[in-house]
Amino acid sequence: MRRAVCPGSFDPVTNGHIDIVSRASQLFDEVVVAIGVNKAKASARLFSAEERMEMLEKACADFPNVTVAGFEGLLTTFCEQNDIRAIVKGLRAVSDFDYELQMAQMNSSLVDVETVFIPTSPEYSFLASSLVKEVAMFGGDVSALVPPFVLERLHARLAEKRAESAGDAEEGPGR
Repeated sequence: MRRAVCPGSFDPVTNGHIDIVSRASQLFDEVVVAIGVNKAKASARLFSAEERMEMLEKACADFPNVTVAGFEGLLTTFCEQNDIRAIVKGLRAVSDFDYELQMAQMNSSLVDVETVFIPTSPEYSFLASSLVKEVAMFGGDVSALVPPFVLERLHARLAEKRAESAGDAEEGPGR
């Protein structure tokens, strides 16, 4: 059985992520979408690991050979523990390739794993979760960039953050 992993933070999952997972699901018998859980970066994330897993499970529901899992530590350890021999990475631009090639070479030096690069579809070549969050935070329309249920959760979470910030500002120093 050919097994692969599509790793990432998926904060939030975008249509670009789903495109790569969909295409990987056609190349491999089983694809595990693995969400990196870095507790040191938890406060920097918009969504918790559990929320990201839930959104990914819904986003990948149409792909019967795709599962979602979380992992801590090295991706290569996750691959060894789950008998995975291929890592699938989406490439948006040449600048991605430089970094991802270095990671691929490091990973293969650690364990018996190959990295497969899939170029993003042209309509998603600019797309990154960080850009989606930033544009949405300033009121921009990201409805074509994420699934509808992710858009709803994104708007709700950003409204929570704005309410928290407003509450913090009202308290102010000396109150």
